[in-house]
Amino acid sequence: MALNLRFSPEDEAFREEVKHFLEQHLDADLREAARRQTTVFADKDVAMRWQLILHREKGWAAPSWPEAYGGPGWSPIQRYIFNEECAKAGAPGVIPLGLRMLAPVLFKYGTPEQQSYYLPRMLNGDHYWCQGYSEPGSGSDLSSLKTTAVKDGEDYVVNGSKIWTTHAHFADHIFCLVRTSTEGKPQAGISFLLIEMNTPGISVEPIITLAGDHEVNQVFFDNVSVPQRNRVGPESEGWTVAKYLLEFERGGGGAAARLKVALDELKALARKVGAQGESLSGEPAFSGRIVELEIGIHALEFDELRTLCRMADGDSPGPESSLAKNTAVELEQVLNTLKLEAIGWYGLPHHNLMRLQDNNAPTVGPAEFEAVNGCYLNSRAASIFGGSREVQKNIIAKTVLGL
Repeated sequence: MALNLRFSPEDEAFREEVKHFLEQHLDADLREAARRQTTVFADKDVAMRWQLILHREKGWAAPSWPEAYGGPGWSPIQRYIFNEECAKAGAPGVIPLGLRMLAPVLFKYGTPEQQSYYLPRMLNGDHYWCQGYSEPGSGSDLSSLKTTAVKDGEDYVVNGSKIWTTHAHFADHIFCLVRTSTEGKPQAGISFLLIEMNTPGISVEPIITLAGDHEVNQVFFDNVSVPQRNRVGPESEGWTVAKYLLEFERGGGGAAARLKVALDELKALARKVGAQGESLSGEPAFSGRIVELEIGIHALEFDELRTLCRMADGDSPGPESSLAKNTAVELEQVLNTLKLEAIGWYGLPHHNLMRLQDNNAPTVGPAEFEAVNGCYLNSRAASIFGGSREVQKNIIAKTVLGL
């Protein structure tokens, strides 16, 4: 199939509409908050403020949602353009756990009652979601999870724990994988539940990362009663639901646009005089690594556009999401490594652990050096969360290469 990678006049007109909106509504405070971000997700207050602007002003908070559920009904091409322009403008991201990950699951597997209750509350920010997948001892091998859900009348009683739960300390709801059967193969006994975080028996303990961030947590369930009506999909068939959700976690698309912006930042950092008193921009070996990185980003962009053409024809991301996830993470880690090398010793005062989480600490050196160390440390985890690099390679080997 021949690929037409040119955007139509209608698409370019839409791009101009997005640019104009961003110029009008993306203020300096939001841009600055996004610039200082070192973690995967934006700060809750920043992300929710931006989500409400998008929702109230244009109905753009959930670009992938169909009009029937309150979304803009955009084509995959429009979504790509929107994500690209937001990256160029330096907009913070909205929190994807509900809007981008759980919502498609409810579109496909949710009951009408679940759709009518949960979806509007995702859009207007009344509900803030987190994801209960990984457990101590069940991360990459998710099918070995131990958290149980036992029927008790009209409820399930849930016991166990989840770990690396991003923003659980903010969330009021969690979508959770639980074991409802031990018969047959491990994947066959898993169910998908929606749980309110204020339910008695739920507790959250913080996990402070190497970067000094409180982004992830461990969540404990001690005889937690959950109505059976909160199950999504048939009982003990949650593995199918979970795999469908992961396509959207790993295959959101638009990573190349964000990496291109970060690449420009890297080039600017390399031109500055570092802590050792010299610039790296004229150093041949360092410049060569930047060029190699730039080639990789352009290759990723082409692959995203190729996938975009398939999605425009009605296909899902499929195993392409695993390949895109691995490639984007590898490029991001290389990019953050080069940024840290470019600022040299200036990276040390901005190590979040040394600053003791004091966001008002004075900047040492140029302001653009400030977030480099935190981003470098936080991005080390990107090859693990959302499905480890090795798991993604196995998926690609099985579904694409037939091995």
